[in-house]
Amino acid sequence: MAVTHRQHTAADPDAGWLGAVMHTAFFVLLGASLVRFLIRHPGEPRTPWIIALSAALAALYVLVPALRTRPSPRRPARLAWLVLVVGGWVVLVVLAPSFAWCAVPLLYTGLRMLPPRAAVALVALLTVFVVAAQLQLAGWADPNLLLAPPAVAAVATAVFVHMQRQSARQRALIDDLVRTRRDLAATERRAGTLAERQRLAMEIHDTLAQGLSSQRMLLQAADRVWEAAPDRARGHVHAAAAVAERNLAEARRFVHDLAPADLADGGSLAEALHTLAARESTGTLTVRCHIEGTPAALPERIEATLLRIAQGALANVREHAAATTANLTLTCLDDQIVLDVADDGRGFAPEQAGTGAPARQASDDGLRGHGLPAIRARLRQAGGTLTIESAPGEGTVLSASIPLDPSDTLNPPEHA
Repeated sequence: MAVTHRQHTAADPDAGWLGAVMHTAFFVLLGASLVRFLIRHPGEPRTPWIIALSAALAALYVLVPALRTRPSPRRPARLAWLVLVVGGWVVLVVLAPSFAWCAVPLLYTGLRMLPPRAAVALVALLTVFVVAAQLQLAGWADPNLLLAPPAVAAVATAVFVHMQRQSARQRALIDDLVRTRRDLAATERRAGTLAERQRLAMEIHDTLAQGLSSQRMLLQAADRVWEAAPDRARGHVHAAAAVAERNLAEARRFVHDLAPADLADGGSLAEALHTLAARESTGTLTVRCHIEGTPAALPERIEATLLRIAQGALANVREHAAATTANLTLTCLDDQIVLDVADDGRGFAPEQAGTGAPARQASDDGLRGHGLPAIRARLRQAGGTLTIESAPGEGTVLSASIPLDPSDTLNPPEHA
């Protein structure tokens, strides 16, 4: 703890400035005391000793900066230095009481270097010698000289200890703040990692996973009619190859910037939805696309969100609804944009799909789908809402609404 305190003190520019003032004051008081002694007691036998001790004490005190700037000052060396300095000062005070005022910077040095109890003991020792020296100089028991030095020493010690404790509390608060900021940064990194994982999971589910599911269904259909209707089987295989090609384009887009392939070449959202509807139409499912209102240029994130929602919703229709027709309707309003996906399939009870856990739509492999939760998550990130209207045997209407900020459509991008 003592080393830590010294490191903090050494790093504090105010403490360094105060220390320089105290050290300068020590040399000034030492020189003034020596001059006073020489003027008042010229030619005495003890004069050479006083001069020699003063010079030795000054030389010893010069070691303070050296001890303070060493990389790892050992505590015994510093304590030995302090004992020598205080001992030399005591001898000087015994020989010449006028050196008593050098106790002020020594008091400060002791408070900085020693633990609280040892520092208080040193202050008491210095105060006793100061009082004794002043009473000797006065020649009588002056109450002011008897009480003033202890009072001043007590006030100085109390103020210094209070400042030290305040500084320690401030350092503790700063350490807590730094630790809290570090923990917060780590938490934010973890949250960002989880959010990115969720985003990637949704991207994979709405593109690659759905494409692989379509390929499997097409290949299974081709296998069932391979002998009886080879032309139909080849058609299914060609369709599976086309799905694989689109999946490859999506995979490459993931590597590039995770943008939907249908929007990668500057195409509009309306064009991408028409392309999606034509691609998802099969012999058993007809998908139509309608655009209501005038489509405005939207941020890429909103266009990508709506296209992914359409892809996920149509994948659910294809895999779970057993529908014959589905309709994509994009409604462009001044303050929001709405995407409706309606089908005439078997429908379901929306309350059974849940709002937090993955939707439990039945699939051929018995696993549970992630379509509705992924759509909800995308809309949450875009500040939108999801509405589902469905009932068993009556089809389903899924409505995704995203509010628009006026700035989202003020500066439409320029397409070459």
